[in-house]
Amino acid sequence: MIFNNFKLGKLELPNRIVMAPMTRTRSSNGIMTDMNAEYYQQRASVGLIITEGTSVSASSMGYLYVPGLYNAAQTQSWKKVTNAVHEEGGKIFTQLWHVGRVAHISNQPNHFDPVAPSAIQAKESTAWGIEDGKEGRVQVSVPRALETAEIGEIVKDYVAAAKNAMEAGFDGIEIHAANGYLIDQFLNPYTNLRKDAYGGTIENRARFALEVVDAIATVIGPDRVGIRFSPFGTQHDMAIFDEIEDTYQYLASELSIREIAYIHLHDQGDLYRNHYGFIEKFRKWYKGNVMFAGFLTKERASSMIEKNLIDLAAFGRPLIANPDLVERFKHNYPLAEGKREFYYGNSPEGYIDYPKYENSPSLL
Repeated sequence: MIFNNFKLGKLELPNRIVMAPMTRTRSSNGIMTDMNAEYYQQRASVGLIITEGTSVSASSMGYLYVPGLYNAAQTQSWKKVTNAVHEEGGKIFTQLWHVGRVAHISNQPNHFDPVAPSAIQAKESTAWGIEDGKEGRVQVSVPRALETAEIGEIVKDYVAAAKNAMEAGFDGIEIHAANGYLIDQFLNPYTNLRKDAYGGTIENRARFALEVVDAIATVIGPDRVGIRFSPFGTQHDMAIFDEIEDTYQYLASELSIREIAYIHLHDQGDLYRNHYGFIEKFRKWYKGNVMFAGFLTKERASSMIEKNLIDLAAFGRPLIANPDLVERFKHNYPLAEGKREFYYGNSPEGYIDYPKYENSPSLL
């Protein structure tokens, strides 16, 4: 079933294999290049590509060399990517990203403090920034708690970026609400100590996420909107909390009503292994399409689709080293291993130089 076509909103996907969003830090000034276009074009045989996290504003950026969609030059540069993917018959969403507290002042406009629901530092997290004049991994800065009025301005940033995404030729957008970034920080009571309408109850902590969804859906249509969550995720100093299931049941119910394109669940290593029952519950709670990513193999993904637990299977690292992953899966070809030392950086090495299976030097 993983190779069957699938209808996602108005899109006809040729298979159920999705390229998961992966930060690759190869975009100076948030601008996409011919090299970026080639990278995505090489992988266009998957049913759907979701791009790396793309900043919705200058202040949303937590890492050097990540792309943006908040000005005209960035928007124009993405057209070469979407055109390249569409030339190969592929479909592509961009992931809209605000890192919140997972940022260093060196990446912020005028070196302002990063913003978050509450002024709580992610003490176990680092970002790629500049400290003492040297570029490298730096401890993220202590954030400033957002004023209530500022939250609506960030929603507007998401909407503007979504409009730019449509101008750039994307088929849709995915809202990044996972992995310890801004929306996830609002959802978690350990990072959200607010006393206003965005803190306290589950409904209040979920308000920002739903406002972003509603505002974007209004301007581009709900069938072009996906959202990514990471239940039980602890990345970037996030804590497990008692109301996790209740929180995501509430979100599933609310998003079912909104009829968006999909919900994307990301497993950081614990969800499938220790909380498999949650996936089964979520499938019952949510009435729309479910995508799943994290430590998937072809066999595990196929099994989850056949059991009707998920509709789409997203792969990350396997697609770094195997641009022809769909063909390798179809013919049971072995998978190449990625060069971890080149996951991030600004060079073509470890980015666009992985051969297709039939072009592998070991086979010639």
